[in-house]
Parts: sequence; C-alpha cells; structure tokens
Amino acid sequence: MKNQFLFFLMAFLLISPTVSGQVFSFTTSENGQSLEHRILMDESYFVETQFTTDPNNFAKTIGGFYKKRGNGLRVSLEFNSNFSKDSLKFVVIDNLDQWIKNSSDTLPLQGKWLMAGRVKENQERRRDTSRPRKTMKILIDGFFQWIAFNTATFSFHGSGGGRYNAENGTYTETIDFFSRDNNKAGISLEFEYTQKGLDWHHKGFSSKGDPLHEIWTFRTP
Repeated sequence: MKNQFLFFLMAFLLISPTVSGQVFSFTTSENGQSLEHRILMDESYFVETQFTTDPNNFAKTIGGFYKKRGNGLRVSLEFNSNFSKDSLKFVVIDNLDQWIKNSSDTLPLQGKWLMAGRVKENQERRRDTSRPRKTMKILIDGFFQWIAFNTATFSFHGSGGGRYNAENGTYTETIDFFSRDNNKAGISLEFEYTQKGLDWHHKGFSSKGDPLHEIWTFRTP
C-alpha cells in the first residue's frame, strides 16, 4: 500500500507542474509620458514589457532565459519586438533596485506554456512545439502574457498581456496591452479550461469574437 501511494504521488507531481515566480514593475518617462515596465519571471525565464495606459499603447517586449550576473541579470533573448531596430539578442539588466514587487497569490496554470495545437470537429490537431516559430504564454502570480515569435529569424509576431484568474474551470483574462490593437486594452475575456497531464485545454472566444479551442502544453525548463 505504501509503495502504491508513493507511485501515485510521484505520478501526480510529474503531471502537475509547480512553478515559482514573481512580478515586478517600475516606471520611466518618455516623450513626456509615463511608461510602465512590467516584468514576469520564473526560476529561469525573464519577460519585460513596456506600455502606456493614458493613452493605451504597446511599446516593446523582450524575453528569454537568464542567469544571475553580480547584482543583475544577463538575458539571452528568444524574442525582441525591436530587433529590426536594435539587433539585440542579449541584454544585461542592472536596475533591480528600482523594481517594485507586484506579485499576488499563485494561481492555477502558473508557468510557461507553448501553443501545441487546436481542437476542430472534436479532433486534436497538434503542432511541433520544438520548431522555431512559437507562441508562448507565461502566467505568473495573477499576471499573463502571450508572445508569438521565431527564435531562428528573431521575427516578432505580436504580444498581449494583463491580469488573469483561474478558478473552478473558468479562466478570465483582463487585457492591459495588446500589440496588434491598442483598443483592446481594458476588455475581459472568459474561457473554459481543463488540465490533462501537461496539456491545458482553453476554450471560448478570441478578442475578435472567433470561437477557439486551443491546446497549450507546459514548457520546461
């Protein structure tokens, strides 16, 4: 009986990923406007996004795997929305003393997820998540962000983010910024969600009102 319990416990841990992370922010001034910098981090990954709220305007996002470097971080970028202008593939972050912690309680679905496919006519249609063209969603302490990018060409295809809640099978996003349409900031979208092993099934309607049933798979590390 004891061995059976340990087996089921280990199996549960393997299919129920837990991720620690933190959310930070700080503001700077640019062209007379207050620019918000929002940072989502887990144990190995860093995302920073810059946007304004009056008016709502997406400015920039960068992200990738990081290592601690003295009192700062060195980030090897996977995406950079300004790559066509600055050609940066890594950055050194040394202003951690300016960051203000915004983390709240850890919620279900915390971690990094890759778009792994869709369900159409009750059939799963999977995609290869190892390819350079990726859509990733990172959820940390009640904040979310999705990013579409290509690690081979460094092309950037869009991003959006804000706050989320996940409870009793209902997942709700409230958008703070959206690179493809600044007018989407402030709206909330509600979805059904279920977890099946390392997959997250996400069903509802997009910001355009189109029906969707997406499959996201947990990304490690």
